[in-house]
Amino acid sequence: MPIPAKLRAPGWYRAALFDLIGFGFAFGLTVLIRWLMHEHPVLDGNAITIVALIAVPLFFLAGMGTADYWFYWAAGKPSRAEDHSSHGAHSWRDYFRVNTDHKVIGIQYTVTSFFFLLVGGLLAMLIRAQLAKPGMQFLTPEQYNGVFSVHATLLIFLFVIPVFAGLANFVLPLMIGAPDMAFPRLNALSYWLLPLAGLMMLMSFLAPGGSFASGWTAYAPLSTTMPLGQLFFSVGVQLAGASSIATALNFLVTIITMRAPGMSFFRLPLLVWANFSTSLLVVIATPFIAASQFFVLLDSALHFHFFDAFVGAGRDGNVIMYQHVFWFYSHPAVYIMMLPGFGIISEVIAVKSRKPIFGYRMMAFSLLAIVVLGFTVWAHHMFVSGMSPWIRIPMMITTAIIAIPTGIKIFSWLATLWRGVLHLDTPMLFALGFLTMFTLGGISGVMLAMIPFDIHVSQTYFIVAHIHYVLFGGSLFTIFAGVYYWFPKMTGRMFDDRLGKWHFWMTFIFFNLTFGPMHLIGIQGMPRRVAEYASKFAAWNLFISFSAFILGLSTLIFVYNIVASWRGGPRAAANPWRGLTLEWQVSSPPPIFNFDAVPTVVGGPYEYGVPGAVHGIFKPPVEAEQAVAAGSFTTPPSQKSHE
Repeated sequence: MPIPAKLRAPGWYRAALFDLIGFGFAFGLTVLIRWLMHEHPVLDGNAITIVALIAVPLFFLAGMGTADYWFYWAAGKPSRAEDHSSHGAHSWRDYFRVNTDHKVIGIQYTVTSFFFLLVGGLLAMLIRAQLAKPGMQFLTPEQYNGVFSVHATLLIFLFVIPVFAGLANFVLPLMIGAPDMAFPRLNALSYWLLPLAGLMMLMSFLAPGGSFASGWTAYAPLSTTMPLGQLFFSVGVQLAGASSIATALNFLVTIITMRAPGMSFFRLPLLVWANFSTSLLVVIATPFIAASQFFVLLDSALHFHFFDAFVGAGRDGNVIMYQHVFWFYSHPAVYIMMLPGFGIISEVIAVKSRKPIFGYRMMAFSLLAIVVLGFTVWAHHMFVSGMSPWIRIPMMITTAIIAIPTGIKIFSWLATLWRGVLHLDTPMLFALGFLTMFTLGGISGVMLAMIPFDIHVSQTYFIVAHIHYVLFGGSLFTIFAGVYYWFPKMTGRMFDDRLGKWHFWMTFIFFNLTFGPMHLIGIQGMPRRVAEYASKFAAWNLFISFSAFILGLSTLIFVYNIVASWRGGPRAAANPWRGLTLEWQVSSPPPIFNFDAVPTVVGGPYEYGVPGAVHGIFKPPVEAEQAVAAGSFTTPPSQKSHE
């Protein structure tokens, strides 16, 4: 009986079939190995689940078609001609299949990440409802631990990190004049790993014993002795990490090898510099968190003793080793969640103030300095961990020093704004909001670098306030700025600027009312990661919860604005912001292969206010050189009708 065409062709039908095959494979392999090793009982649900957590996602990816070309090549068959049938979006259905167009993948990344933002935000509302007054409300302590653990994990691994990859996926090849990413099929695979990781983390709530509840840090030996739900975290992080590494390698190769003629490194827009630096961080650091979770998996599933607290009898585990390995990734991860935002802010501020970026080269070098220094500060998260006391001093010094390149960027942005012609629309408001919030988060970060102060507020709500000022007030404000800024280019529609400003002011005000008071109750000693607290903190917690609920509602304004504008907003011009960088020199949305002619870069990306300045022209390199010498340039066809 022939296999139906829908099951032979890559897509959701074949993926569903392959899921069943993957589970059958996991079931059969587990039972066979346990039978051969004389394990009892042969049918063990936990063992089958662990193998299925690894096997089923891999079979799903094969069913969706992320590896068809590679399997075809590995089988020794002649290479198939590329007909570009999986490239570009011609209807909304193309966003729900494997696609090799970087613009489609960028939108897939961005929309998927915002879905996980909404889910993580709902979990935050549960946390604040629990903490609105002292005593236990509707969550048990175990459920509360699971909710805040999944909340943090989703927003870090499934929102902040991948949404920056989504925006860069769409914009970066356009910015450097490339037709696509260097490895389009790897790009598609890296996206499809992401929803699998997020789904796995959410499914942990259904596991016996509940979801993983050891926080987003998953400290051992707590994580090695948790119920089965903890392994959903360990495998999910591996998938998210593999996605990050694949994307970072793609960015590095694309930036190094696919720049348009004339685009030297010091003609790159700062967003490209930021993603180049971030990709270096990801490639170097992410294998460390993969290793830490691999060790946890081995400890939990196969009874290894990497992090066994009870030494002796052949058990020579080291509990502190987990924290060293984890934070060697996770402090650079803070900059993985910040550097792309620095690039977005540079683009927005330059265009909206109509001025060249002040200190362009120092901005680029400071990004690279953060990459280097980011690997020298990991142990400042461990001042109360029981590690050797002598290492605290050098970690305190390097933590203070890393504020210098960040300070350079703050001063460069402020100098760019000085005496500029400021356009205070929605992207610019979020950029200015970022400058304020991130500076405040940076100040509390320098405070936490000081050993005595860090010991005093460790495990208090001061830490919660600091990380949210950095990652919400820092990263999320830059994400909103980037989405609003490139929304016309991505969709071909203009958003409602009035609603965008409402979104900004509600977010800005109630963000500060939510997380500002946490500094105060933290210094006074309110512990974090607890489901109940002393009655003396009741008034502040009620105020914080009320503010948090309004902050959550403000996000609905953003969702409505984006959805309504995408469906029926005014048509966007090719260059509504009058930007110089190459992505604004093509239509909105861009053509499927980006450029009808390869652009030639003839100037810097931020020469606003310079008479006759042009970043790129659409002429062959020889003609471009002649045009530069003669001072005459050709206006891109996409702009002629809009000028």
